[in-house]
Amino acid sequence: MEQISMMQQDDESSFGRLKVHVLSAFSQSPVAEAYIRIFREEDSGSTLTGDDSEDAATGNQSADVLAEADTDSSGLTEFFRLPAPPVSYSLEPGESRPYARYRLTVTAGGYEPLTIDGLEILAQTDSLQTVTLRPLASPPYPFDPIVITDNTLYGDFPEKIAESETKELTEGGEIVLSRVVVPETIVVHDGAPTDRSAQDFFVPYRDYIKNVACSEIYATWNPAAIRANVLVILSFTLNRVYTEWYRNKGYDFTITSSTAYDQKWTYGQNIFQSISDIVDELFTAYLSRPNVKQPILTQYCDGRRVSCPNWLSQWGSQSLAESGYSAIQILRYYYGESIYINTAEEISGIPYSWPGSDLTVGSTGQKVTQFQEQLNTIAGAYPAIPTIAIDGIYGSATKNAVRTFQEVFGLPATGVTDYSTWFKISQIFVGVSGIAELV
Repeated sequence: MEQISMMQQDDESSFGRLKVHVLSAFSQSPVAEAYIRIFREEDSGSTLTGDDSEDAATGNQSADVLAEADTDSSGLTEFFRLPAPPVSYSLEPGESRPYARYRLTVTAGGYEPLTIDGLEILAQTDSLQTVTLRPLASPPYPFDPIVITDNTLYGDFPEKIAESETKELTEGGEIVLSRVVVPETIVVHDGAPTDRSAQDFFVPYRDYIKNVACSEIYATWNPAAIRANVLVILSFTLNRVYTEWYRNKGYDFTITSSTAYDQKWTYGQNIFQSISDIVDELFTAYLSRPNVKQPILTQYCDGRRVSCPNWLSQWGSQSLAESGYSAIQILRYYYGESIYINTAEEISGIPYSWPGSDLTVGSTGQKVTQFQEQLNTIAGAYPAIPTIAIDGIYGSATKNAVRTFQEVFGLPATGVTDYSTWFKISQIFVGVSGIAELV
């Protein structure tokens, strides 16, 4: 089905774009011909409820459909063009919500239907909504819409509990990693640490960082501000990983979604492209101080509703970036001149290590052979990606396959296997093959 054309307006600055990617929850393979519908939320900010909710999930037509489309063989839609408030609302603190909120429904043969409420669209910004569908069960799962809550810069959330930026860790009985490692998966407890009713989610590390950044800041911000905030989120997360903070307290998770204790992670959050690109660039980085082994626990606050001396102010970082500060200058403004950017020694769960430089037409050798094998495995699940000869030679066919992979997974479509593309290929390969080989 072709996407329904929406009301056209001359002012492109009042629209954002959304692409939907539908996967099977168990195999992580794409779901083709899934039927996507998008509904506008009421201007009051409330979500569709009652009969409208049931209509949206079951396919009845009593609720107005703003846009609709079917997914292709890669489980993807084309971009939906959706109205959003002016981009200026998200660049400075204000009372108006800077993003539009939508309802999205997904139905597909052989799968349970799914509804997402509160999907966020920022003007002049692309985003991706990944949806995982569960196969039909007998009896069926109860209908339970996913609700995306407001960004922390707009919504009302508890203040962070202050902690020291490094942890005192003794030898006796403490579980502490011997080196800084980027984990394959973050176990997120979706609530306060003591809330035993809260669910735990196993989230790929980069996906976790992207989700938190999209939940905590705005993708329309100056790139230097986004980089500074992403580095702070990365370092905070790796401190929790390195010190095994919650496991040492008897819990079975890495981090929580509570803004009082940790960072806001939102189940179902759509991911904005500008933030995704920066996370892909920086995901092995964290913040250090001289002679301190563990990543710095870099706490932060919005800087408008909550003041936090010696922590990064999110709105303040945007102001500094607009004044010409670089990311490291912003970080040193808040955390002092001794702070610097470090890189993790290892990435766990990745089958093959980064070759050290980009692979492109003319490259040869074992690393080319390895990622050609991975691409062909991925092509088995994503038929839009052509299979290629596994010959260790980076020719035009390999370049075209890489370019198609990049298009499918939202990376710059250059045909060059750069740092971000290499690790995305590894991540998808692990997902579709079930292999988590360590080398």
